[in-house]
Amino acid sequence: MGDSVVIKINNKEIKASPDQTVLKVAKMHGIDIPALCYLEGLEPYGACRLCLVEVIKGTKTGITTSCTLKVQKDMEVLTDTEAVSNYRKILLELYLAKAPNSEIIKEIALKYGVTETRFSKKIEPQDPLQNKCILCGLCIRVCESMGVTAISYIGRGSYTRINTPYLEPSQDCTGCGACAKVCPTEAIKIEDIGKKRIMISWSKTELNLKQCMLCGKYFSTGSFVEHVLKNAGQTDEELKNLCSDCRRKFFSKKITALSIFKKQ
Repeated sequence: MGDSVVIKINNKEIKASPDQTVLKVAKMHGIDIPALCYLEGLEPYGACRLCLVEVIKGTKTGITTSCTLKVQKDMEVLTDTEAVSNYRKILLELYLAKAPNSEIIKEIALKYGVTETRFSKKIEPQDPLQNKCILCGLCIRVCESMGVTAISYIGRGSYTRINTPYLEPSQDCTGCGACAKVCPTEAIKIEDIGKKRIMISWSKTELNLKQCMLCGKYFSTGSFVEHVLKNAGQTDEELKNLCSDCRRKFFSKKITALSIFKKQ
């Protein structure tokens, strides 16, 4: 690590690269810092605030999000001071109130000694995000990273939500399911029913599923397959109509046949 600098995390000296964040360095060295909205490969956003740490640089001390903080020479980081712990506990109380049905939030809160919340719980019987959303925005950011903008923040203040524009079925959603996969609180609900994928949480947007022409199973939405192939510059019909398992087998046979042909 040629351009590395030395920092301290919890009094442990660590060599790190200046282009790394404190959170990433901590994770690499087995130092636990909670983080819900962090995803490797996406630009850090610091929305959930749980990754707060105390930073000492010279005579200055401050509390900031470790996912957005780049490593600096002679930096000292403390992950569990009284101030950090107090901030974290208040945040977890807020999340227990905002996402009362999230078992993941309850587990994290319990880990940090929070079992109750002083704030009023917001339970909406018809909430499309199952009263589990903490508005971290990770689903929005991963949707944008896929080249789609199907969902966004809507409303203001305490009425802020994440959903499709105007709460109408999305014309842009490809049904890839990336939003549900990355959601840290498992708030997003998707169902495959027959030949349809229904994005329950996103205004019940419906998409047609593609059926593999070899094995017959439904494997993805047509919209997502077209989106991926278009961005990859591919037009092969085999790629459009085969599931991943059959695609591997199909091209494996093609490669084998080509190898035999070349040897002849």
